[in-house]
Amino acid sequence: MIIRDECQNDFDKIGYINRMAFRGEEEGKLINKLRGEGVGLISLVAEERNNLMGHILFSPASIKAKEKSIEIAALGPMAVLPSFQRQGIGSALIHEGINRCIKAGYGAIAVLGHPEYYPKFGFIPSVKYGISCEYDVPEEVFMILELKKGSLHGIKGVVKYHKAFDEV
Repeated sequence: MIIRDECQNDFDKIGYINRMAFRGEEEGKLINKLRGEGVGLISLVAEERNNLMGHILFSPASIKAKEKSIEIAALGPMAVLPSFQRQGIGSALIHEGINRCIKAGYGAIAVLGHPEYYPKFGFIPSVKYGISCEYDVPEEVFMILELKKGSLHGIKGVVKYHKAFDEV
């Protein structure tokens, strides 16, 4: 299996992967909207023998604090075809995505996801930093990973996603 950047030829298959994993159209529409608006994305696929099995997306977000705002990455959606789940594909996508976010200069990544899954990658509830989500979600499902030590020091505020997320 290889993890690589998405290319235009992957777009339909990425939509299919998200439809199958989430049993709906919303995530695929979000991805297309972000692409269409030219948002700087880290969009990766897991591929084996020319077959795509998974996809992960990181988009720019920000933490709006009283003193200042900082740019971070937002993880999601992340999807693996149901027949390939629980085989380490999602983990491989997350690890590579984290590395790409570090290389892109992000100091942190926010995720809205399963509280049993994401902590194994270092994510912790964002409330421990005094950071909340702009959406009304349970505290335990909104997590953050500090990529650069100290990048969240003194930052307390609300994570703001790209406006395309408001449509999902």
